[in-house]
Order: sequence, then C-alpha cells, then structure tokens
Amino acid sequence: MDILTQGLLGGVLAQAVARPQEKKTATLAGLFAGLLADLDILIRSADDPLLAIEYHRHFTHSLVFIPFGAAIACLILWPWLRRHLPAGRLYLFCLAGFSLSGVLDALTSYGTLLFWPFFEQRVALNLIAIIDPLFTAILLAGLLLGLGLPARRMALGALLLCAGYLGFAGIQQQRAQALMAEVVAERSHTPSQHVVKPTLGNLLLWRSVYVHAGRIQVDAVRVGLLADNRVYPGDSVPRFDRHSDLPGLDPDSTLFGDIRRFERFSRGFVAFDPEQPAVLGDMRYSMLPAGVRPLWGIVIDPARPQQHADYRFFRDSRPEVRETFVNMLLGRCGKVDCLQVP
Repeated sequence: MDILTQGLLGGVLAQAVARPQEKKTATLAGLFAGLLADLDILIRSADDPLLAIEYHRHFTHSLVFIPFGAAIACLILWPWLRRHLPAGRLYLFCLAGFSLSGVLDALTSYGTLLFWPFFEQRVALNLIAIIDPLFTAILLAGLLLGLGLPARRMALGALLLCAGYLGFAGIQQQRAQALMAEVVAERSHTPSQHVVKPTLGNLLLWRSVYVHAGRIQVDAVRVGLLADNRVYPGDSVPRFDRHSDLPGLDPDSTLFGDIRRFERFSRGFVAFDPEQPAVLGDMRYSMLPAGVRPLWGIVIDPARPQQHADYRFFRDSRPEVRETFVNMLLGRCGKVDCLQVP
C-alpha cells in the first residue's frame, strides 16, 4: 500500500507489543521499520527504466527478509535510541514494525514477491486498493489514541478493526466476482485469465479484466451495501502478441527482452493503447474503472531494437474523468451513460 499506511501499520504493531513506558519509542521504531521495506523504490537505473518496477516490492518485501530488514532498521536507529531502549527491545519493535510490510502489499493488486527467493511469482490478492483512506484512518486513529493511553487496547483494537475491514473486502470481492461470472456466462465467454480488483480508495466499485479469444475485456462492477449492484460494460482490445504484432523484432534484442519483462510484470494483461498505438499498456489499471486507456505502459520503437523501452505514466486528471468515477462509485448513472468521457 502507500508508504503512509505502511508506516502507520508498523507503528501500531510495535505499540501492541510495547510496555507502557516504552510506547513512544516503540511507536517511532515500528513506524520507521514499516517504512523501510519501501526503500526498494530507490533501486532504479537511468538506462533501464523497467528496473524500477521489477525491484519495487521485490526482495525487501519477502517473508525471508523480515528478520534482516528489522536488523537494518535497528542498526540505523540504535545510535539515537540506545539511551532509551536495550538492543533486544529495539529489535523487537523493529521486527514488529517490519513484519507485515510485505503481507500488506500482497493484499493489493500490484503484486509482491512474498515468497522470494523460492518463488518468483508475485502475490496479489486484490482485496484492497493501493490507497484506501478508510483503512489508513483506522490505523492513524489507533496509533494516535494508543500513544495517549497506557494499555495496549487501542493498538490491538485498531488491528482487529483492520482485520474486520479486510474480511469485508473479501466479501465484496466475492460478490463482484459472482456478478462478473454471470456477465461472462451471458456473453458465452471462456476467460483464460480473469482478475477482479478494487478501484482507488473504496470497496464498492471494482474493475474486471479478463482475456477471451485473444482480446482483453474490461468492465466495472459496483457492489453496493444494500444490494444496489450494477455492471458497467466496458470495451475490449486485442491482446498483445509479440510474434504477430512485432514479427520482425529480433528475439535477442534489448527491446524484445523489455517486452517480455513487461508482460511478466503485467501478468499478460498487455495491449496497445487505442489512442497511442506505440504504447504497450498494462490493462489491469486505468483512470476509469471500465476504461481501456492504460494508466502506465512502455513505448515501443521497433526502429531502435537495442534501446531499452521507455516506461511512462498516463494520468488523466480532467474534471470529467473524476466526475465520471464518482458517479460510477455512487451509482448515480446507468449502465452506459457513465462510460462516455470526451
């Protein structure tokens, strides 16, 4: 998730194992350790843009790395906190703060190498969005209230509420998947891949992306709290096939290798942007829940096969796009009138 939520979770976890007189120092240590795993974002190369996305949520988020990450946090903090805590207690709080960094990210749709180095498959449970204000607010309230109270009840209560929120997310995911299963059956489609993931900051509006007959179909589904469910049919685009779409590209070229790396990262949900034919996009993400304009992608230039592909973001923050998203989220529109954005 976002770095703020990671830090807050680390702080609350440290509070949950701290004695009353240790609480402030423990919170600081846990918060710092919770942030530390995301320092992998600094792994990047000016010559190879894809290196950054490959190593984000990589080994620093692995379960195997937890004791080492905690030790690094402890060593960094020791010169400033050695007068306040014994080394063993400081390491305990750093261990608590670092312990769920990878697990929390695995609950999102981005993908985390949780079982590295044994498995290279990214774990993405698609339960919660990368940014979820309500989940973050629960942790923030628990951390602040926990600092003012001697007992651990607030920290434990916040963790319990977060677990309940994730349980609710699982229920919403199952409801969204069930609705989309009905739609897929009505279309007589047989998806070879299908993912249903929450949209930004909520558990009501979900994005469905699946592959059928060489095309990627995108839809949105709203699962309301009072059974106000709606499916917003989207569009489909041809799934990228490097052999047919770029038949003359040398398999030993740098560009061909970058395309394969991007396909692995995107789990095969890749297609050319309908409005930018040179952009190969990750169709799992778009500004609009039922949109086929990718949020990010790589620029393909077959004329420069030995150059690394450029990695770009395509954020569309126009008022019309924001208004359309809110209308779909709140169920203010029908099945099609929310889909046409000029």
